Amino acid sequence: MGAEWASGTRIGRPVASRLGSDRIGVVRVGELAGRTFLVTGANTGIGLATATDLARRGGRVYVACRSRPKGEAAAAGIAAATDSEAVGFLPLDLADLASVRACAQGFLDRGEPLHVLINNAGIGGTPGRTKDGFELVFGVNHLGHFALTMGLLDCLTASGARIVNVASDAHYQARGIDFGRLRRRTRGITGMQEYAISKLCNVLFSAELARRMDGTGVTSYSLHPGVVASDIWRRVPAPARPLVKRGMLSIEQGARTSLFCATAPAADLVSGAYYDECAERKPSPVATPELGERLWDQSEAWIKPG
Repeated sequence: MGAEWASGTRIGRPVASRLGSDRIGVVRVGELAGRTFLVTGANTGIGLATATDLARRGGRVYVACRSRPKGEAAAAGIAAATDSEAVGFLPLDLADLASVRACAQGFLDRGEPLHVLINNAGIGGTPGRTKDGFELVFGVNHLGHFALTMGLLDCLTASGARIVNVASDAHYQARGIDFGRLRRRTRGITGMQEYAISKLCNVLFSAELARRMDGTGVTSYSLHPGVVASDIWRRVPAPARPLVKRGMLSIEQGARTSLFCATAPAADLVSGAYYDECAERKPSPVATPELGERLWDQSEAWIKPG
């Protein structure tokens, strides 16, 4: 879910260079047996490609999205495509914090472990406000996922889980966070400034989560999936949509780094790091620990019921 406007510095050798064009490598059926994954926005785009790959490799997968018909259809499609009986659906509206809390509780009520949470869902080019009064892109892309992660954190800690946050190269375009504007409606037609800020929040949240969970076994990663022709751009005005999506990657190619962060050996990953093309990359210099701490504290206050 991301648009690419700026470049940063990669650290180390990109693993993607030895991967196939559309897959994270050779699929070994059953290699993820016994592991449970929850993927937000897995009814379409990168999320659907990610969930399908995980199910094909034997993982138990939950598709979490807003539309029950679309989510159940996606889960059924994944199950049929992968010959898996371990694909389920959870209702989740990231623009409604009550729905987010209900989704987290719905999973907890199943009494299952959760080994990997992939915060994948996102929107771009969509003006508006959430049900709780936050700028819509920020509310969906960051605050809803923050609330979901917090609601599942005890379960994640019990499993020594991974949290994978799909960010974007767009975060390099954000010059900071005007916290006052996060309670106002989106400005402009494209919402690209708000999108960049929301993706900066993803990077900050992931790094701060890694700092706070250090020593617990829980790890966190953020990533840029590439410039992907996914449904995230479906609400961009029709005349501008072809320009926005020109030259983008397929959803299978876009899922590679998410899958890498979700399934690669722990020794190949650095908790709190930002990844691009399956390699660590320096995030924006704006993504400081101080700003991450402030975002965490503010987000924590904002998600409290009432």
